[in-house]
Amino acid sequence: MLLDRARSQLLVVDVQDRLLPAMHEGERMVENCAILMQAAHRLGIPVTISEQYRKGLGATVARLDNVKGDAPVMEKMHFSCSADAGINTRIRALASDGRTQLIVCGIESHVCVLQSALGFAGGGLNVFVAADAVTSRKPESVGIAKERYAAEKVGLITTEMAVFEWLHVAGTPEFKDLSKLIK
Repeated sequence: MLLDRARSQLLVVDVQDRLLPAMHEGERMVENCAILMQAAHRLGIPVTISEQYRKGLGATVARLDNVKGDAPVMEKMHFSCSADAGINTRIRALASDGRTQLIVCGIESHVCVLQSALGFAGGGLNVFVAADAVTSRKPESVGIAKERYAAEKVGLITTEMAVFEWLHVAGTPEFKDLSKLIK
């Protein structure tokens, strides 16, 4: 199934100041999350940002905070966003409005991203993880998480796949704006 911007929403999981320094290739992941967020905003796709225990792990990193627009930042204590009442309510409300494709990115691929993706997929959403926009402390954790996503029928995509599927066609003003983000 291809992504459809009218049916999509983006969930950015726990890309926070005190987590990022310990992450494998964290800056690459942050940049890909920023591209997804900018594309989502340009195309009218709702974005939700989670923060795990902000007091201990800090705020969302400045690079993403600078491109979040009006996206809500929602603190949680559960590892899974789907287990958090507030985040779950928002994601479900957007799904009830037809936004049943959930694209997920963030930290950590094998913990909060995995549990969120599996939770929402188990609840009937079409979930896709942007494989180049997630990371963990150890690369092997990312690899094992990707295997688990595939086994659990969670789609694996790349940032570029998401952007061009959302665009659907070249030659539009959106294409001209967003193709500059893909280098």
